[in-house]
Amino acid sequence: MRHNYQEINDDWQLAHLLHHEGKTIRCCAFKDVNLTAETELALQHEYVDCIFLGCTLPKGFKQRIRDSLVFPKMTETYDCFRSRLYSARSLYEGYRLGDPESYENCFDGIVYRNYLRDGKLNANIKETLARSLHDNSISTALHELLGNFDEKQVVGVMGGHDLLRSDPQFEQVARISKQLTEKGSIMISGGGPGAMEATHLGAWMAGRSEEDFKEALQMLCTAPSYKDRLWLDTAMQVTRRFPQRDFLSIGIPTWLYGHEPSTPLALCIAKYFDNSIREDGILRLAFGGIIFTPGSAGTLQEIFQDAVQNHYLSFGYASPMCFLGRRFWTEEVPVYPFLQDMVARGRYRNLQLSLSDDSEDIVQQLIQFRENRQK
Repeated sequence: MRHNYQEINDDWQLAHLLHHEGKTIRCCAFKDVNLTAETELALQHEYVDCIFLGCTLPKGFKQRIRDSLVFPKMTETYDCFRSRLYSARSLYEGYRLGDPESYENCFDGIVYRNYLRDGKLNANIKETLARSLHDNSISTALHELLGNFDEKQVVGVMGGHDLLRSDPQFEQVARISKQLTEKGSIMISGGGPGAMEATHLGAWMAGRSEEDFKEALQMLCTAPSYKDRLWLDTAMQVTRRFPQRDFLSIGIPTWLYGHEPSTPLALCIAKYFDNSIREDGILRLAFGGIIFTPGSAGTLQEIFQDAVQNHYLSFGYASPMCFLGRRFWTEEVPVYPFLQDMVARGRYRNLQLSLSDDSEDIVQQLIQFRENRQK
């Protein structure tokens, strides 16, 4: 028999369950909670078909467990059983503004350093399992968050990580994202620098004036490349200068590309160890369509992966594939005419392709798609 497990993620939920549930507690998933805080009450119950993930258990507690799973803490470096996504504050805990070298000792830096030390493709089964459990927790938290919204609100942006903040296209992507966010879209990206950061800059500045937007962009342009020493500092300065809690955007980076810092301009950050889960997740979540900005090998991979998903209607319907940059996608990297040709020959079906240099055109297409799907 399949069960939906009630998740117990914090002390308040734990106390409420123990005080109000009967003698037998069934089908609960306890995630990183300390049951010794309620030892006497906890030992008054029996636990059937439950899951205990990284919990602190009182002495004698395991005698109260039947047909349940108990996972201990797997590593001290990171929490395998997170109940929520990262934020810039939690990811960069220990980073000191004005001291870029402090990155090495912040949470993200420590995890990345250990990731390299232990190996990207790790042969240590304990570490491999810990990473898988962590990524599963991130996926669960991500889907729970987005479960509060219409799936067609989610719009993805794909593009090059090396796009400079001073490049006019960076500003264009940010403005598109700002408009879409203000019209109810939830922007997601790979959560790194370049076009990804531009996505989150736009979402972060949603609801603010043109003057504020220009000031934020100017602040970032003092360190144009993610390789610049103050790249992370300037982004954090923008978040402090213009606090944001009203508009959601989600960055989905990976420690596989840990040399590319995760942008703190994403309100929520779903950071993974496994890049394949991360990339597939972005494409699966962007039911509202994807904007493809100029990029290289990674962006090309994502284009064809998205095309396959739309071709087979893997999730019930096809979403827009909007290409920004007419010359780039028809001459420099002529993917767009190739896709058109494949559609004409019947090799691809169901693709909703568009190509434009006009920001307003792309915004209107995506908003119209969402509104039409809601009818």
